[in-house]
Amino acid sequence: MKFGHVSQDDIASVDFALPEMHSASIKMEGAAEIFDVRVGCGKWGIPQWVGPLYPEGTKSKDYLESYIRHFNGIELNGTFYRLSRSSIEKWSEAADGHDFLYCPKWSQRISHFKRLNEVEENVQYFIDSMAMLGDNLGGTFLTLPPNFGAKHEERVHAFIDLIPDNYPVHIEFRHKEWFEEPVFTRTMEKLQSKGLGAVMTDVALRRDVLHMCLCRQDAFVRFNGYALHSSDYSRLDDWIEQLKKWRDRGLKRVYFFMHQANEEHTIVLCDYFIKKLNNELGLSLQPLNLPE
Repeated sequence: MKFGHVSQDDIASVDFALPEMHSASIKMEGAAEIFDVRVGCGKWGIPQWVGPLYPEGTKSKDYLESYIRHFNGIELNGTFYRLSRSSIEKWSEAADGHDFLYCPKWSQRISHFKRLNEVEENVQYFIDSMAMLGDNLGGTFLTLPPNFGAKHEERVHAFIDLIPDNYPVHIEFRHKEWFEEPVFTRTMEKLQSKGLGAVMTDVALRRDVLHMCLCRQDAFVRFNGYALHSSDYSRLDDWIEQLKKWRDRGLKRVYFFMHQANEEHTIVLCDYFIKKLNNELGLSLQPLNLPE
């Protein structure tokens, strides 16, 4: 994820402290019976994972099958570029019978080409396509362009009205104007009125996009690490403490997806985070058990 990137030389100057939970968050009524955490990456087709993660000799056609054996979720970015129903059928077959959730990104035709304008048919096509994943469909997310500012607030509200109530979608806002008041609170309240969510993006140079506003009882977090810098680990430790608090307040599910410029580093952070979640929150996620 290049958005909000920082150089290794400048990373020590970044204040990575997590903000307080935003006052516009929904009210929850205590810990839920089940707290489900999905940890994963943004892609599965990484040749460098053959050996440390995928078994030696794994062919590229078998990468997804191997990924599903190791993880319980994936941030599915390929659907942003192309919606192929034949591919969706294959993904569904690969995950059938597994406790695994795909989290597809909404088509660029909706978010970037049409910029949410006159997208009724596109929205329905996306929703119908994702339904093909059945029980393996998790949260979806739509990323707005960085130059899509708050002057389009009414267009965003109209788009939100197109989405069925409580559909599993989180919108990722990037333009700075969306995080200024009163626009931010109005937007979060609009999402809450439909049971929709907002992505929390943890990147170095845009701390405003880490808004910590829960609009529904699940959270969608996109975490960007920086070459296994020590701050990557301390930031994940802070997230563990935050998730504890949210779990105790009533959060039911978390989608937490790792990003690194070097994909060899991504699975290292995932392994660290999974083990820490198990130890600190009493979960039983499958560790990756990478070689030392």
